[in-house]
Amino acid sequence: MEVYNQKPLTIIVTGGAGYIGSVTTASLIKAGHIVTVIDNLSSGHLDAIHPDAQFVCSDITDDDIVEKICSTDIEVVMHFAACIEVGESVENPSKYYGNNFIKTIRFLDNLVKCGVKRIVFSSTAAVYGQPEHIPLTEDSCLAPVNPYGWSKLMVETVLRDYDRAYGLKSVSLRYFNAGGALGDYGENHDPESHLIPLILDAVIKDRPLKVYGNDYDTRDGSCIRDYIHVSDLADAHVLAAHYLRSGGESDVFNLGTGTGFTVLEVIRTVERITGRKVPCLISGRREGDSPELVASPLKAQQVLNWTKEPAGLDDIVRSAWEWKQKFPGGYER
Repeated sequence: MEVYNQKPLTIIVTGGAGYIGSVTTASLIKAGHIVTVIDNLSSGHLDAIHPDAQFVCSDITDDDIVEKICSTDIEVVMHFAACIEVGESVENPSKYYGNNFIKTIRFLDNLVKCGVKRIVFSSTAAVYGQPEHIPLTEDSCLAPVNPYGWSKLMVETVLRDYDRAYGLKSVSLRYFNAGGALGDYGENHDPESHLIPLILDAVIKDRPLKVYGNDYDTRDGSCIRDYIHVSDLADAHVLAAHYLRSGGESDVFNLGTGTGFTVLEVIRTVERITGRKVPCLISGRREGDSPELVASPLKAQQVLNWTKEPAGLDDIVRSAWEWKQKFPGGYER
């Protein structure tokens, strides 16, 4: 995708030591942009930050730090910093509303105060909850079923109001299931909750993978999800930044492929690519899991000129497997 021949931007990336933030930072730097990463390293990894990015170890609520960075004529902010565990959000909603929502409000207030006019927000397909129709479009019913999804939807709502009141233009990108790796930048959560790295861990450590439910009304009884390569997500962020700088209006976009795979199909893909058997343990359904979540990427393709040929599941799994082999213990080798 042609996202690398544009005039350089000065960009803040919050959460740039995390998974998608680190890959996007690497993509931005490859495209020639000037990037400052803000991350408090509460869940991110120092080794995940691109060496050519300026790194500031700080929380996004540090008013003085944010004001100092914004004094360098920041053109776009990309906001990834957030807690992301759905189950934990149900057990500890205060953490998620405090970190993902209240801290973001304070951060946005400082951006407005400093004259920043554009932000790309890391949102989620969790804003849709239990969908009635597939594929999901941006105007599908918004009904989160957990505090994580609500915290992201609340920020989307605030961003619309901040555009109307303060002229802060925003793009909210609703991710479906990110996976894969880009070079030395891969997925390393603690605890891990995403399917593909959990399957690879099961292969490497020869311990059973828990499959939550095999009695859904799907082609093999397991849940269906839309898997998108993290490098394609990163490209969408670069395109969203240029869209805003070119005068684009505030908007929301789904980032998915339009194709869904069951949990068991992903497991078989991992077995084929690794040449190893995945030990599995079938468990009961997990509360809040939808039988099927698949995006319509049409709007992002038409408005942002985003990829119409996203990487397939094989490419996602292969790149994740290569990263796991290179970093068997994660970034802290």
